[in-house]
Amino acid sequence: MAGDDDVLDNVGPRLRAFRQALRLTLSDLAEQTGLTSSTISRLERSQIRPTLEQLLPLARVYGVPLDELVAAPAHGDPRVHLRPIRRDGLTFVPLGINRGQLQAYKVIYPPESRMASPRYHSHAGREWLYVLHGEVRLVLSGQGTHLVAGEAAEFDTKTPHWIGNAHATEPAEIIAIYGKHGGRMHLAEI
Repeated sequence: MAGDDDVLDNVGPRLRAFRQALRLTLSDLAEQTGLTSSTISRLERSQIRPTLEQLLPLARVYGVPLDELVAAPAHGDPRVHLRPIRRDGLTFVPLGINRGQLQAYKVIYPPESRMASPRYHSHAGREWLYVLHGEVRLVLSGQGTHLVAGEAAEFDTKTPHWIGNAHATEPAEIIAIYGKHGGRMHLAEI
């Protein structure tokens, strides 16, 4: 069936995008899944077709259902199964299926007093954010902006940036949408 071949042909790049979005090295992922780095690399480069035994541990580490991992065609239910990803004290809740274009997340920042030291990062793409609750500080190339609930911002992610909670004791929540190069989002560095 041609549709199945199309799905399988696109699994490799999707696997790589999930790994890179979580800032995992091949070695990190091998350690967490029990697969070898070589096997993961060959899967990502579409040199071998994935088996269920390989996809299950990858889906577990990425926190996504198998059908999302392989981008299987939808079967009529439009709901997104929210599976939070926790990295460096932040909680990322994917609000859609990562198809390599736009990717939306609800991001929950712990109180400022529990956040790690700021680390700037940059990558290809654009980011849009909307503050749902609390207060966040957006720093672009050393220039800080204070945003409160109901405010939004947009910026080129090639600009060195950092986003953090501006309140010492209350969490903050935003909706973040990452542009075309969303597969390069650095979850571990935000």
